[in-house]
Amino acid sequence: MRIRTSALALAAVFALAAVFALAAGSSWAAKGVDGASIQANTAKTEQWPSVGLDYAETRFSKLKQIDTKNAKDLGLVWSYDLESTRGIEATPLVVGGVMYVSAAWSVVHAVNAKTGERLWTYDPKVNKGAEGFKGCCDVVNRGVALWKGKVFVGAYDGRLIALDAATGKEVWSKNTFEGQKGSYTITGAPRVYKGKVIIGNGGAEYGVRGYITAYDAETGEQKWRFYTVPGDPSKPYESKAMADAAKTWDPAGKYWEHGGGATVWDTMAFDPELNTMYIGTGNASPWSSKERSPAGGDNLYIASIVAINPDTGEYKWHYQETPSDNWDYTSTQPMILADVTIEGKKRKVILHAPKNGFFFVIDRTNGKFISAKNFVPVNWATGYDKNGRPIEIAAAREGDKPYDAIPGPFGAKNWMPMSYNPQTGLAYFPAQHIPLVMQDNKDWKFNKAEPGFPMSGTGWNLAKLLPAVAPESKPFGRLIAWDPVKQKEAWRVEQVSPWNGGTLTTAGNLVFQGTADGRMAAYNAKDGSKLWETPVGTGVVAAPMTYLLDGKQYVSVAVGWGGVYGLMNRATEHQGPGTVFTFAVGGNAKMPDFVAYQQGKLVQGVEYDPKKVDAGAALYVGNCLFCHGVPGVDRGGNIPNLGYRDASIISNLDKFVFKGPAFERGMPDFTGKLSNDDVQAIKAFIQGTADAVRPK
Repeated sequence: MRIRTSALALAAVFALAAVFALAAGSSWAAKGVDGASIQANTAKTEQWPSVGLDYAETRFSKLKQIDTKNAKDLGLVWSYDLESTRGIEATPLVVGGVMYVSAAWSVVHAVNAKTGERLWTYDPKVNKGAEGFKGCCDVVNRGVALWKGKVFVGAYDGRLIALDAATGKEVWSKNTFEGQKGSYTITGAPRVYKGKVIIGNGGAEYGVRGYITAYDAETGEQKWRFYTVPGDPSKPYESKAMADAAKTWDPAGKYWEHGGGATVWDTMAFDPELNTMYIGTGNASPWSSKERSPAGGDNLYIASIVAINPDTGEYKWHYQETPSDNWDYTSTQPMILADVTIEGKKRKVILHAPKNGFFFVIDRTNGKFISAKNFVPVNWATGYDKNGRPIEIAAAREGDKPYDAIPGPFGAKNWMPMSYNPQTGLAYFPAQHIPLVMQDNKDWKFNKAEPGFPMSGTGWNLAKLLPAVAPESKPFGRLIAWDPVKQKEAWRVEQVSPWNGGTLTTAGNLVFQGTADGRMAAYNAKDGSKLWETPVGTGVVAAPMTYLLDGKQYVSVAVGWGGVYGLMNRATEHQGPGTVFTFAVGGNAKMPDFVAYQQGKLVQGVEYDPKKVDAGAALYVGNCLFCHGVPGVDRGGNIPNLGYRDASIISNLDKFVFKGPAFERGMPDFTGKLSNDDVQAIKAFIQGTADAVRPK
């Protein structure tokens, strides 16, 4: 027995030593990650050192061990539990046999990329109760950055944190929101260009001013900051770019009091040859152009691509995709840098498919417009003129009457990354439509609750839902292959639901994508024929990636349903924790168990006053709808539908609304915002609606 125990102990020691050895090896590998190595990796793309694979953010891997002939033989090699029940939006990085991936609440994991064994985790311990309500669109994180032995993560609460790649120990931390006002958050992945860690932020819906900041990767010292919209005109502007931008805003709207918006919450790319970095900016704050800038104006630099000098943060040029945006048509969706031949001439371009439904090709040397064509039906513009300005449909901007905007604020394409394959000349991306009626609210004020208006008191201008105005358009989700030279769709795959995952394309003539209905699939990049698929238990929103390790090609995807649409909607019958799935040809590992979604029965037996149902409906729409959905009608996403909760919960709703048990998981505290009478009215609406929809 002693000998056996000693053998087991010795085996454990060896196993632990192997983990430490891999961690140490990963440290040396991660120390080698810099601009030269990222550029060198593009020759073979055996590793995945940056969130978009390369500086151009192409997500095109030159690996072709997995191809159209053997994709059908893909199987699971390992899975890893991210221990998260919220949205997973990160693309993992892999360098030196170690995978670095982030989960909800900005938690970072380091994993053995060959076996799926945990090496370390880092939790920034975001104060969920104090911070969770500040974000419009789930407590997600889209990934980390690597540079010279450090892992960088932007925490949800605004800290930019440098970690030791070998141990996960904190090296330095900077509060990127210091001195700012408003409900800022960070959900995007940082990038590192020329030794500077660059991070933006979100929060335009809640009245913030957008900016992006660069910090020294070694010390955390702030090197520069670029604001995306002008501030208070009574104070000096930070740069000539801001002074020029101010001319396109009407001061009568006092836009600076509402922040102005244009937050840089996701996309960035870098061209080392041109020494230029590119950012996409978000919507204005508030959405309604009449409210923020009554006399009109383009409102620079909202909904734009902006070119910046990475050394100094100085403005170079911009192209505005949606002047005076009125519909939440952000330009923060991932862009790709490519060299394409147009009319016989090689052009350095940016490829971009933002929320507004048009696919753009822009000269990245000077920001000049080349072409734009809608990739989904749109009803806000008929096209773009030769100068690159949209030809608007007047009714779309009027705002006085409810308007079924197509695309709606969820976007024709949201943050889910696209990929570009130079072999096929095609870009691959998830397209969608989620109907949502829009209308200006003449009584709107920031932070003023307005019963009946979704997300009341924020910068949104959604139509009043009571009485309800039903959109006539129908939802859809698609995988589209797009020819950017011909500005034409090459092929498409119709999906079960909107809100599908980002894409990966490879030299093996493949396109990989996860779907809202819980599948991971591979398609022929030339014609879209499906070659392989496997269930992954729950909806996928993140993009897959691939890497070569010990001569074998792997494909990984981080799975976890969520994001703004996923809070209250779903397309699967299963749910589970966030999970990384890693596949290879011949893989035969067992899938983790998929758990059936616990829908429950319609709530019954809660006592309420029927006279309070109407008032409760207005309060519910203004405070609860965009997380919990319509009681008993929507299916619920990663936040439960209240129409299916136990009667004991609804009967004691005040104990949950006022700093209740879910507060520590990110639910807002409605103390001071709702009264006890308000809660009784909301309770009446929940039970009354459940009674109304219950089958007779």
